Amino acid sequence: MKYLVVLYDGMADYPVPELDGKTPMEVADKPNFDALGKKGTVGIVKTVADSLKPGSDVANLSALGYDPEKCYTGRSPLEAVSIGVDLKDDDVTMRCNIVTLSDEEKYEDKTMVDYSAGDISSAEAAEIIKTVQEHFGNDIYRFYNGVSYRHCLVWHGGTTDLGNMTPPHDISGRVIGEYLSESENAKPLIQMMRESFDLLKNHPVNLKRVSEGKRPANSIWLWGEGTKPALESFEDKFGLKGSIISAVDLLKGIGGCAKMNVPTVEGATGYIDTNFKGKAQAAVDEFRKGQDFVYIHIEATDECGHRHEPKNKVKAIEIIDREVLPVVLEELEKYDDYKVMILPDHPTPIVTMTHARDPVPFMIYHKKDEKTGVDTVTENTAKATGVYFDSGVELMKYFLDK
Repeated sequence: MKYLVVLYDGMADYPVPELDGKTPMEVADKPNFDALGKKGTVGIVKTVADSLKPGSDVANLSALGYDPEKCYTGRSPLEAVSIGVDLKDDDVTMRCNIVTLSDEEKYEDKTMVDYSAGDISSAEAAEIIKTVQEHFGNDIYRFYNGVSYRHCLVWHGGTTDLGNMTPPHDISGRVIGEYLSESENAKPLIQMMRESFDLLKNHPVNLKRVSEGKRPANSIWLWGEGTKPALESFEDKFGLKGSIISAVDLLKGIGGCAKMNVPTVEGATGYIDTNFKGKAQAAVDEFRKGQDFVYIHIEATDECGHRHEPKNKVKAIEIIDREVLPVVLEELEKYDDYKVMILPDHPTPIVTMTHARDPVPFMIYHKKDEKTGVDTVTENTAKATGVYFDSGVELMKYFLDK
């Protein structure tokens, strides 16, 4: 038996005015997804517990069958593991975005123009983080380079009692002042953020980007604090050899902590320009190497939600249907039996541009146990089936017959 999960990050949505009051799932032409849905089990699942924030960290852990209320220690530690940081027990990690802020004189009066600094390239970002490390790095603070706008700070002997360190993608277009933590423990972190603007505004990388009409990476933004993670091995937990395929450090870190295979896909960016076909081929290769379970994580739908790009969100769903699903399904047909599950981790509604905790639609297809499903898989058709799972942990047990 082979098991495939295709996780469309943030795919679920609310009605979108620009799409005539429909969701991207309702508008998208997705014949392969819907063909599976006609013969599969369709329903909704609650991936985010009421006690937790609806982040991709919590929701993907849940979708993978791990209970975040028991094993979650923060987002940034998972990303640090992916980058290759050897964390100590007293280390606190922070996600370090490089962002674009407006140019008001006072830092607190600035607006979050772009949480991704114009989707800055990893090569440019490396130069920015190098400067940040040279200026702020010491025996207590160390900055590590990641992918595109996503980087990491390790705070030796730090604390997670920091008040509200707001994710930058939650405040797009908003003045940042009220989102700066006033906790005494967070003061040195907020001060670094303030100083980084003057440090970076005339950085050679940014001067070049501005001259090319691109957005500058003119500030760091620290959030997502956490401590050293400890996940049970996926194979020990489920008795299956598993792999995770993703462009983002968060999912790679989850895979590493769960002792899963985490292949690198050249050209995987986490946005709509990612190497979709390369991800599909990586999944095929993992199955051929003897893996039982492959989890393909695709970030593009989430990014389009954060950026208020309804047409691109529809386009991302359609590209996955055209360039990912057929490749992997053709490979799976070579095996005696297989199951496929397709779902988002959480909604990232276009109208709010941030994550929501609503239950999300899922579809499970089993080659040897076809069902009578729905004609098209959407938020509403999934809810209408009446099939409901109270957690991703329970859904994964059902998917794996555990």
